[in-house]
Amino acid sequence: MGSIKQDIKETYLGIYETAQEKWGDLTQFLGEAWPLLLILLFGLMGVWWYADPPPPRHVLMATGQSGGSYDVLGKKYAAFFEKKGITLELVPTKGAQENIEYLADRKNPVQAAFVQAGVFSPHGIEGVQSLGAISYDPIWLFYRGKEVKEDNFQEIKDRSRYFLNSKMSVGEKGSGTYAQAMQILKVNGFEKGAHFFYLSGSKSVEALQNGEIDAAFIVDAYEAPNVQTLLADPSLHLSAFPRAEAYSRLFPYMQILNVPTGGFSLIRNFPSRDIKLMASTTNLLIDDRMHPALQFLFLEAAREINGKATFFSGHGEFPTFKNTGFPESPVALHYEKNGSPLLMAYLPFWLAELINRLIFVLLPFCAIAYPVLLTLPGYRNKRLRRKIDRLYGTLRAYEQELTGNFQVLAKDEYLKKLDLLEYEALQLKVPKSMSGDYYTLRTSIDYVRNCLNRGVQPYQLEENSDGV
Repeated sequence: MGSIKQDIKETYLGIYETAQEKWGDLTQFLGEAWPLLLILLFGLMGVWWYADPPPPRHVLMATGQSGGSYDVLGKKYAAFFEKKGITLELVPTKGAQENIEYLADRKNPVQAAFVQAGVFSPHGIEGVQSLGAISYDPIWLFYRGKEVKEDNFQEIKDRSRYFLNSKMSVGEKGSGTYAQAMQILKVNGFEKGAHFFYLSGSKSVEALQNGEIDAAFIVDAYEAPNVQTLLADPSLHLSAFPRAEAYSRLFPYMQILNVPTGGFSLIRNFPSRDIKLMASTTNLLIDDRMHPALQFLFLEAAREINGKATFFSGHGEFPTFKNTGFPESPVALHYEKNGSPLLMAYLPFWLAELINRLIFVLLPFCAIAYPVLLTLPGYRNKRLRRKIDRLYGTLRAYEQELTGNFQVLAKDEYLKKLDLLEYEALQLKVPKSMSGDYYTLRTSIDYVRNCLNRGVQPYQLEENSDGV
């Protein structure tokens, strides 16, 4: 029995020889089948590039007025995208209506936008999908003068008529504030015969504090500077929505927000009682041609930026996918059920996206390529078999020539032909499985050579001594 050291040495040698043999077979195979492999490679590259192209590195997003809350939010998204290696360019607009027009225009390069729910009608708009709602946009109505009691409907109605007959800002035309304000005024029968001011959020705040107007609608987040400025002004009052349930039935996209007593300021005990506010939501809308990887990136940005707890929303409440108005993107539906692709949580965006694309393309491609690859060993063996058969054919032709028309003086010429034939056989590179055929061919060549060299049958008759 050999020693352990000897056994290890023999095992190592066996593995080394096997690896060397397999490597030789592989290099030989690549040398013979490279045209077919090259065709498969180009086919894979073509499918990969055209069926699932890489996402663009530059994306345009419509936000809103410069300095507004959507502009601030857009900058947070741009910073998130920059960390992922994507440039998110923000496009300032006049408001929601312009954002929708940008997305609906198939020639416009804008691919994403922040739009308030309720400021648009999805009917007749094609090519726009939703990635969900990402935040609440409360509807604020601030006013000056005597505070109106919420439980006195007649007083509320009288005060509303007073606002209509005086000076009220309903937001710039085309903005989300304007759309929400006009819908509320319309269902209350106050949209006609009124004298409105169409001021932006910042100008409404300035005019209300300076006494230039008596009331102002503002639709913006609680954390927005304009809202915080007005909430902090003790000379102004906030109108609540005691009939919030009725509004939510009329406008399904509306959300009811509860504010407890003192919720805005414990020092001022503001508000002085529990109140209800109405809120729209900010929707993240996209061009339905946006690359799926970018859609996942927008959803991840929404989860990280808008998923934090705020005054009105709990942690992880956004993004949400209810009552967005537009059809949900298939990517959003997948995200809602399964979250982002697993690789995005552990790998850089570009690498995770690359691997996902490779998997997406390789699976169906392998269904086509696999049968082709299975035929390659047989294809290779057939090629070698044809080469060996060709050499056998040449050898058979030589032998027939020697049998039918042998000339003693041409013996050296015949031997040279056999040497050349053997040289061709030596150039063949055959796998181990065909070694028997290879050496049989060489043995056959050597047999014919021996017949020539011995000077007797089968290629030449021996003459007797008397010349007969």
